[in-house]
Amino acid sequence: MLRALITGYSGFAGGHLADHLLAETDWEIWGSVYPPGHVPRESDRVHEVVADLRDAGASSGLVEGARPDIVFHLAGQASVRDAWEEPWDTFETNVRMQLNLHQAVAEHVPDARVVVIVSNEVYGSPPAGMLPTDESAPLAPRNPYAASKVAQDMLAQVYGHTNGADVVRVRPFAHIGPGQDDRFVAASFARQVAEIEAGLREPVVRVGNLDARRDFTDVRDTVRGYRLVAEKGASSEVYNLGTGSAHAVREILDHYIAASTAVVAVVIDPDRMRPADVPLTMCDAGKARGELGWEPAIPFEQTLDDTLDWWRARVRAQSVAGQ
Repeated sequence: MLRALITGYSGFAGGHLADHLLAETDWEIWGSVYPPGHVPRESDRVHEVVADLRDAGASSGLVEGARPDIVFHLAGQASVRDAWEEPWDTFETNVRMQLNLHQAVAEHVPDARVVVIVSNEVYGSPPAGMLPTDESAPLAPRNPYAASKVAQDMLAQVYGHTNGADVVRVRPFAHIGPGQDDRFVAASFARQVAEIEAGLREPVVRVGNLDARRDFTDVRDTVRGYRLVAEKGASSEVYNLGTGSAHAVREILDHYIAASTAVVAVVIDPDRMRPADVPLTMCDAGKARGELGWEPAIPFEQTLDDTLDWWRARVRAQSVAGQ
């Protein structure tokens, strides 16, 4: 039985990855959780460890205890908006955690495979001739979060090429779905609509740039790609994951308004605008298709519906708990 360590296990993608591995493999799963407070999964194959990976000793202890065959490194500060507000905290957090993890793996399990989750944000705003964007596109970050992910990408290359570690990088494009934090656009709209339907807020959805077009992938397809990278990916290589199609943010809003049981107005909120937004992202995932056999399978509309239903259920539960 393989052992898999998921850093950021209690996060959005980390949680979906854990569920996917429990359903599709017989692997033993170790998950790093920080801060504590996560509701544990009820499985004798899961071991949760509270560990602040910014601390080298905590990282070393986690890896020494888990002794994983595969490490999925997802932990980090993932919000572009938060990165503009706290750029150094984002950069330090993301880079320090990964550096500590590489060092711990080298010390305790040097033969383990490390799957480093980066981001399509490293590509910035590619010119039209590089759309859809494949892995050969230059790295051109446009925000502090993206800069931190470039640094993570470079660290992975250093440990793979120079130290001989078995490291594979993944650059997922925007992934959305049930359980996502409302700092992100699809979840933000879904939560606002759910709260309006429940009578918990005025019937107004506050939005930022609705014209940006993104390659949105269902998180459940994305984490399936992470497993395939771990199983089949070539060491020291990098793989894009995305659908190859772009949807305007406005389409998400329109879908939720049409699905809502309430009459909803829309207000542009300047605080929700990014200082340097990317107008269009579109993924070329041909490498993942050809080498890994990965294909996105969940339709965009189903992802949106599942996300809205998840927020409706959460809002109902919170309303009942508050009574």
